[in-house]
Amino acid sequence: MLGSTYTHMKTTIDIADSLLAEAKRRAARDHTTVRALVEAGLRLVVHAGAKPGTFRLRDASFHGQGTQPGIAEGDWEQIRSLIYAEHGA
Repeated sequence: MLGSTYTHMKTTIDIADSLLAEAKRRAARDHTTVRALVEAGLRLVVHAGAKPGTFRLRDASFHGQGTQPGIAEGDWEQIRSLIYAEHGA
């Protein structure tokens, strides 16, 4: 971020020995630091609570004249029987 100034606060946290050992192995494997892993994990948790963007359903409608002549709108039994008539149902 341009123009942003990051400051760092020193703090102490208690971490289970097994988790810290695993984090150290991961940090070494990924050529990073445990501090970077902790910060990345905290960012994930903090941002997970952020409100997601607004969902917009794309317009998938098509232009037509509705059902074909002779088919009652909403008569699903009739529509289903016409659909499956070719399949011997």
